[in-house]
Amino acid sequence: MAVHLGEHFTFKKIFKATIAPILMMVFTSVYSIVDGFFVSNYVNKTAFAGLNLIFPVTMIIGALGFMMGAGGTALVGKTLGEGNKEQANKIFSGVVYSTIILAIVASLCVFFFVEDIAKLLASNATPEELASILPYSKTYGQILVAGEVFFMLQNLFQTFFIVAERPTLGFAVTAIAGIINMILDAAFIIGAKMGLAGAAYATIIGQFFGAMIPIVYFACPNKSLLRLGKPTFAFGMLFKTVTNGSSELLSNVSSSVVSIIYNAQLLKFAGQNGIDAYGILMYLSFIFAAIFLGYSIGISPVISYNYGAENHDELKNLFKKSVLFNVIAGLTMAVLSIALAKPLSSIFVSYDKDLLDMTTGAMRIFSVSFLFTGINIFTSSFFTALNNGLISAVVSFARTLIFQIIAVYLLPLAFGLTGIWVSIVVAEALAIILD
Repeated sequence: MAVHLGEHFTFKKIFKATIAPILMMVFTSVYSIVDGFFVSNYVNKTAFAGLNLIFPVTMIIGALGFMMGAGGTALVGKTLGEGNKEQANKIFSGVVYSTIILAIVASLCVFFFVEDIAKLLASNATPEELASILPYSKTYGQILVAGEVFFMLQNLFQTFFIVAERPTLGFAVTAIAGIINMILDAAFIIGAKMGLAGAAYATIIGQFFGAMIPIVYFACPNKSLLRLGKPTFAFGMLFKTVTNGSSELLSNVSSSVVSIIYNAQLLKFAGQNGIDAYGILMYLSFIFAAIFLGYSIGISPVISYNYGAENHDELKNLFKKSVLFNVIAGLTMAVLSIALAKPLSSIFVSYDKDLLDMTTGAMRIFSVSFLFTGINIFTSSFFTALNNGLISAVVSFARTLIFQIIAVYLLPLAFGLTGIWVSIVVAEALAIILD
């Protein structure tokens, strides 16, 4: 289902352009929580806490792939809109090769310090909790960090498939990687009894296919707009890519940092159960937020192309329709997630009534934030698509870091554990005012 970036976009054509990346992000969210499902139900809840404690660290490294993807597609899309396909392919190739180098360096910098990082993150834990959680965090963290180059490349290519006018192929690659991950999770954890390590190995093997299939596709002759070949490593190109994608980097890094802070606060107020509940909350919210993220990924290259072509009427059309979509989707997501809070939570922790009740209550509070999340995500991605990384970064930084940190430290002083769950709602509401 090809999408032509230069055409006028009705709601039908917007659906055509965004449905594949939306499904791609939803599917990615589903298979990314499979580790949690298998670990919680077939290993133990302490292993699940260890996974959730170190997972944000691996996401911080993976966020570099989102940065290069968002920044690179904005630049490549703009260059294509200007009619310079040869230069666009040189930029594309330079971004891909630079991401590989960046991934290797970042992984090496973190791999040997996973245990120390986990100790720091669990500083609010009791000695007994630390002794039980730490080995799981180290095992899961080191395996995932070792395969981080595949995760970063998979994140990178998710957006470039849209610029290449091959969104359906992008979804197919994500589906293949996800299915492999799910099958191997069952085989390694249930069949081979490999425990938490099995979940980690299943993840990086799935990511390997998610990275290598696009490399082979773009390196070989193809009918898309993009082809891997001779790169350009000009400083200006790399600088523009990084600055364009800085908001996505800040958004993802900030989310991970906030998760770390939430875990620290929850250890203080609720112990290990708090980390487990928050982990489930994040997994479930990934599915709903994936719709907003997928829409932004799908529409951003169209915005960049029309910006490069100086088609201002079409930019206004895309903006108005996108705002309407996110308002309607936000209301729908909030209602559904509140209604489904208990059955979704029970998928992970039906075996523990206290933990199930805590998670269900937290989910119902957290769900209100979806009323604002879509607009906030789109606002940031809109400025990224316009190659204005500074404004995008300011909006993203305030939303995902400043407002949330203030809320998660202040609200529990007055409302205890409930204040932690309310924090995200307050932060997203404040971000709407900034938008």
